[in-house]
Amino acid sequence: MHKILDICNLCIFLLILHKEIKIYIFVDKNYALSKLSTTFQTNDKPILKLENIYKEYHEKKNQIHSYKHVVINKLNLHIREGEFVTIVGPSGCGKSTLLNLVAGLDPIFDGKIHVDEIPINRSPDTDRVVVFQEGALFPWLTVYENIEFGLKIARVPRNKRKEKVLKLIEMVQLLNFTNAYIHQLSGGMKQRVAIARALALDPKILLMDEPFAALDVQTRKILYNHLLRIHEETKKTILFVTHNIHEAVTLGDRVIIMSPKLANIKKQIIVNIPRPRSIDHPLVESITREVISESNDLFAIDNKIAGGDPDNEIIANGDMTSLVR
Repeated sequence: MHKILDICNLCIFLLILHKEIKIYIFVDKNYALSKLSTTFQTNDKPILKLENIYKEYHEKKNQIHSYKHVVINKLNLHIREGEFVTIVGPSGCGKSTLLNLVAGLDPIFDGKIHVDEIPINRSPDTDRVVVFQEGALFPWLTVYENIEFGLKIARVPRNKRKEKVLKLIEMVQLLNFTNAYIHQLSGGMKQRVAIARALALDPKILLMDEPFAALDVQTRKILYNHLLRIHEETKKTILFVTHNIHEAVTLGDRVIIMSPKLANIKKQIIVNIPRPRSIDHPLVESITREVISESNDLFAIDNKIAGGDPDNEIIANGDMTSLVR
């Protein structure tokens, strides 16, 4: 009976993917169980290399004519092992497209992507796992079962699954909700389950596509602290896409500003705030202002806002979607 239910769950999962609902769990048949990393890599060895990445779309004007839209044009980016890199920019600048290329969701592009020196088309899918804005958790499964799902598909032994799942539930501080169903959780709790489910497969790179965008400000701050703590504990390499500048600075070691005009990176800003990091660190606000000033040509920003009015909510939140007139 349990085998039948597992097959049904897998079929529904594949159907969801086919319907293009934003959920993605990579499962590799050669997946090897390993413990969460506890050793921070201090060298400058890049775990992710993107070289001369070019991506274009062709859109039809009519039945005869079409035009080419270049989203990413000869982009180069190296990300070190254990680094937390955030990407900001206006809608249409190629942030999510870039994330999809790294994830392997879109295999059609020019250039080279290497994960730990292995070309992306030969790299195990479990090396990159995505957390989307909509966690798209299975509502008919409990918190425990959602986190366990990828491990079951990978045929990890039951006792090993239990050990790892409980460790992850403890890490995201949801032990009191282990057997709760998804409808019984708040939005922030759901995203913590989604993060735990992604970490269950022990990926080399965690890809996050605006995972907190649908949450209120207070819940976001709570999750910032959770994610910073998880990053400190696991030392995972994280590539995080967001519209929110303040969020990008609060979380990242490096902020990548992307430009739709260039179809490339406009500037990279190093966030020199020590870890473990407090979201209320005084440098967060000053670096946020620096990123906003570097983005002036990307957005029609009011002079008062660009000047840094401390009472202005847009500066406080640093939300790029709010900066567009």
